[in-house]
Amino acid sequence: METIPPEALLADHSPERRALANALRDLVKRVVPESIERVRPGWGLVGYDVPVGRGKTRYFAFVWAEPEHVHLGFEHGVLMDDPAGLLQGRGETKQVRWLTFLHVTDIPPEAEDLVREAVRVATLSRAEKALIRMEREDAPG
Repeated sequence: METIPPEALLADHSPERRALANALRDLVKRVVPESIERVRPGWGLVGYDVPVGRGKTRYFAFVWAEPEHVHLGFEHGVLMDDPAGLLQGRGETKQVRWLTFLHVTDIPPEAEDLVREAVRVATLSRAEKALIRMEREDAPG
């Protein structure tokens, strides 16, 4: 299977959207240097996996550029701790959560913490993820 470089995926976007997407790509790679970056052509985004041993990886995050904004998303966002309440997508998806940005200057420092949290959650066992789901479903409010 032929791979597409992220730069090719982003080439048709405006310079501002490319700069924003690249800033988010840099953030993920800085926070998780061992992450594996690759374009998911069917989804039209740049995805990130983290190695979990013996050649296995877990998908944990993505950068998705759209004409009007860029998302930094988290595959298991519904299970993530988000003390600042920044994650979007509640009521829209069962699993994925994201941040949406218009400008590079909009990226908050907490985005780095959310990337770390995404890795923590992605590397949990199925049983640990199920336990978090159950605890959240039982929580009041």
